[in-house]
Amino acid sequence: MLPDLYTRIPGPRSLFLAEKLQQYESRNVTYVDGDWPVFWERAEGTNVWDADGNRFLDLTSAFGVAGLGHGNSEVVAAMQKQSQQLLHGMGDVHPTALKGDLCEQLSAVTFERWGVGRAKAVLSSSGFEAVESALKTARLASGKRKVIAFSNAYHGLGYGSLLGTDLEKFHGPFGDQLANVTVRLPFGGDEIEQISPDEIGAVLVEPIQGRGGKVVPPPEFLPRLRKWCDEHGAVLIFDEIYTGFFRTGKMFGCEWDGVVPDLICLGKALSGGFPISACVGKESVMDAWPESTGEALHTSTFLGNPVGCAMALASLEILERAETGDMVNNAGCYLERALKNMEAPGIIDVRGRGMMWGVELDRNAGALLGELLKVGLIMLADGKEGSVLAFTPPYLISKEETDFAIDTIAGILAHRH
Repeated sequence: MLPDLYTRIPGPRSLFLAEKLQQYESRNVTYVDGDWPVFWERAEGTNVWDADGNRFLDLTSAFGVAGLGHGNSEVVAAMQKQSQQLLHGMGDVHPTALKGDLCEQLSAVTFERWGVGRAKAVLSSSGFEAVESALKTARLASGKRKVIAFSNAYHGLGYGSLLGTDLEKFHGPFGDQLANVTVRLPFGGDEIEQISPDEIGAVLVEPIQGRGGKVVPPPEFLPRLRKWCDEHGAVLIFDEIYTGFFRTGKMFGCEWDGVVPDLICLGKALSGGFPISACVGKESVMDAWPESTGEALHTSTFLGNPVGCAMALASLEILERAETGDMVNNAGCYLERALKNMEAPGIIDVRGRGMMWGVELDRNAGALLGELLKVGLIMLADGKEGSVLAFTPPYLISKEETDFAIDTIAGILAHRH
């Protein structure tokens, strides 16, 4: 039954929309080639419909945003209620009550939940802004300017977040405008123990690498970083924009190793669809920022947007329910077994946790994405060489949908080998 639901037939509207994009959007933004891209029209649960009425199974959660599924009814209701009352406030000057509510709840779900005490937050619109808030905070708190980051890392593409991102294609055109403050180390190794701490103010790391290829570090890695930062007065920053909110099977990826950061960057699944992010940190670290005298040193026009805050609060309420954790655990265990039992040529490795998995191939996984679209699967390729097929579906994906996806992919790999 499922293959009949998801077979794609490209239509004229998609072709028209592609032509319009090529005429009016910067040519560097959206890749357009033949049947690519799919123009989303609507989405529900795990499914997406395009402008020509074709139905797709989304194995990306739209970049990890729709962990609770596309169009979650409670989140949509919160959005609708708030949008009828107030669309926009003046976040750092005249905010809404919702901004304080969200900061309080972010404290409760992170550092208070970990038994560390109250936390404080800087809200933003996108993930890279949360990273840049964290880097600024670390500079103020430590008094030191250099940053340790890791191979294959991805922290966003703003000038500040590019200090941590390790992908030459993004650095190349702009490298001569980036400050020479990054010390790059292998992800998962023990090299930090040989680094001079003199100018290191921050250690920026993903507990599990996402775009870098779904790489899980050895269990001693994060504790080693925590120990080093404690010994040398550096601020430990966990970028959990991707791994946060049950993506790895726990509320936050760092919980697998029981390591508490000084600052944690959050986004993506925080709201389920509205552009909102946060840098949340220990009160003692965040208070390195001076008290506002009427002009914030770091702010933005949409900081604490009331619609985004309302949606984030609704999402957090759902995420904290016991049944949400159970759903992720059940779906994640089934996905793990299915992937590890997948029989297909060209598979080098299967790795990940929870609902965040990568299948490394002996070829460019990106070359398969167009063919997967033709059979109704929306997927992405990860890794420095693009050889990792990424599986990050919504948490409510069914066993039937998982089986269909795995069987379809295995068939395509066998056919192309």
